[in-house]
Amino acid sequence: MQKELTGTESGWWIVSLENKVWLPEGNLPSGTARQWSLQGHVAHAIGEWLGETVWLIRHKMAADMSSARLLVDQDTKLFQLAGRGAQLAEFYRSHQYCGYCGHEMQHSQHEWACLCQHCNERYYPQIAPCVIVGIRRDDHILLAKHQGHRGRFHTVLAGFVEIGETLEETVHREVMEEVGLKVRNLRYVTSQPWPFPNSLMMGFLADYDSGDIVCDPVELISADWYRYDNLPQLPGHDTIARRLIEDTVALCRQQ
Repeated sequence: MQKELTGTESGWWIVSLENKVWLPEGNLPSGTARQWSLQGHVAHAIGEWLGETVWLIRHKMAADMSSARLLVDQDTKLFQLAGRGAQLAEFYRSHQYCGYCGHEMQHSQHEWACLCQHCNERYYPQIAPCVIVGIRRDDHILLAKHQGHRGRFHTVLAGFVEIGETLEETVHREVMEEVGLKVRNLRYVTSQPWPFPNSLMMGFLADYDSGDIVCDPVELISADWYRYDNLPQLPGHDTIARRLIEDTVALCRQQ
């Protein structure tokens, strides 16, 4: 549903543009549109949270535009909804014109899609699959500092799936490329949408097989084996990375 807001509408408000979300005082705003001075904006209903409609407004506020990552430790479902909004806002922004014929696109009223009425092409939001893996060696876990995280914490290895690869092949390739190790006993654990900007992370556990750590300096600052009861600073509790670390720690304790 899409409508121009009169001010009486209520719910949760995802105001997003350019992969940023409006988070006044670090929270997703809720209440009436008038309360947040949103009347006159066009909003899409994109879901429901705690019995209230979740609205998306494609707009950039003058202040408090932040990454949806700030919500990951508050509630997983709320984070996913904010991520959906940010991804949809970016999808609509990047698909204003048809990539085949150049004509202006229209928004579908029935699904998340953009339509070209000139050449009849239909575009859907694209999701980039990536793998993330916790690796165990006896009672130690492999953790790394990533260049993309600016070394703020240690976490497990991850990487994007390439064309023609299975998820399992991606795990083996990424581990070899980033740290020069071979792994075995690969098993799937869980997945998590990760809107930075449009990923779906699929988590695995694996056991060390062979090799010595040789870091790829483009991807990693450092990597090493850490005993399960002496771990460095880790990612947030509601992330898939933390889930894999905790699952690996549980396995280590069984040793």
